[in-house]
Amino acid sequence: MDVFTLHRGNAPLLVSVPHDGTEIPAPIAARMTPAGRRVADTDWHVGRLYAFATELGASLIQPRFSRYVVDLNRPPDGQPLYPGRQETGLCPTLTFSGDAIYPDGQQPGRAEIAQRVERYWRPYHAALQQELARLKARHGRVVLWEGHSIRSVVPMFFSGQLPDLNLGTADGGSCGAVLRQRLMAVLGDQQRYSWVADGRFKGGYITRHYGRPAEGVEAVQLEIAQCAYMDESSFAFDPERAADLQPVLRSLLERCL
Repeated sequence: MDVFTLHRGNAPLLVSVPHDGTEIPAPIAARMTPAGRRVADTDWHVGRLYAFATELGASLIQPRFSRYVVDLNRPPDGQPLYPGRQETGLCPTLTFSGDAIYPDGQQPGRAEIAQRVERYWRPYHAALQQELARLKARHGRVVLWEGHSIRSVVPMFFSGQLPDLNLGTADGGSCGAVLRQRLMAVLGDQQRYSWVADGRFKGGYITRHYGRPAEGVEAVQLEIAQCAYMDESSFAFDPERAADLQPVLRSLLERCL
């Protein structure tokens, strides 16, 4: 079963959008609540938003299945990303709004979670590793760009409204200082979108695990407030808003290159 699609480019840049998938296997969906089957916490349309990256020669990897099946941006042992803060887990049981994804007694147990990791999580990460290795062998260095989005207001995770663009570099640990400064300069030079670096979102498991600048792999996460490119109520893509945002995203990726 194909659990992801990978477009291979030849530039030293890999764009990963691990929460872009929306499918749920039928046996799992049959156990879910209506809120679970709605997959509201998808990073909606992020693959479409970054589709231009292939024009730059970048590789692009996208999952097929929803984060509700297994969260590709969580460690496989389920350890928290932000200890002491509320967050969803490796196989979420609550939505970002606090609604149950499964009725009582239907939540996945330890054995099922392990099966989901093997079936859906490991193939995506194996492909990530292989593609990073291929591009690094070709160029000597490579940047992994983690594309994410989230509703602009999610009280479970943060108070108030999130900035439009949220750059995450694990407080500078996942990429070099030069790249971090160049990306911040791009954000600082534009006036349309609010932004922050290493604020509430510092980068998830993928950014932190694969970002090893001393070894030639730099990783950066960008969490976009969904109001910047779509309608948050209907989940509908907004071509006009997206067209305004994409030049900023293109400038960021060009700085990586």
